[in-house]
Amino acid sequence: PASAVYSTDLHSLGQYVQDGQRKLFETVINIVNPEKNIVLNRDNNNYDGLNFIAGKSLDYIAKKAMEGTIQAHVEGDVPNIIINFNKIDQYDIGFLFYFFMFACGISGYLLGVNPFNQEGVEAYKKKMFELLGKPGY
Repeated sequence: PASAVYSTDLHSLGQYVQDGQRKLFETVINIVNPEKNIVLNRDNNNYDGLNFIAGKSLDYIAKKAMEGTIQAHVEGDVPNIIINFNKIDQYDIGFLFYFFMFACGISGYLLGVNPFNQEGVEAYKKKMFELLGKPGY
């Protein structure tokens, strides 16, 4: 599993998701009711050219970025799911941990890899111990 914080990562990992190989699926986590909702003020000089979003909330802007990203990725045949939470709390975080752990295990089996053995891990550990001079390696 890898994570990306959109819109921050849209120019790096997002580029791979949009145009890269289809070896992944995307999970979008949407918080329906954010804890805080800050509204942007107008800048009299409009130095950054962003006055077109003045009066809009950060949540509204983030949701439009999310919607645009999802639409582009769907059009690019990126498989994805959206998980909506009314709010985020310890229960929801626990749910996400369980969901991703379960999905990781199932994905391993679907790809023909036993996610609960350590054959791949043992290979690098043996090499590392050999390089470190551990007796018996």
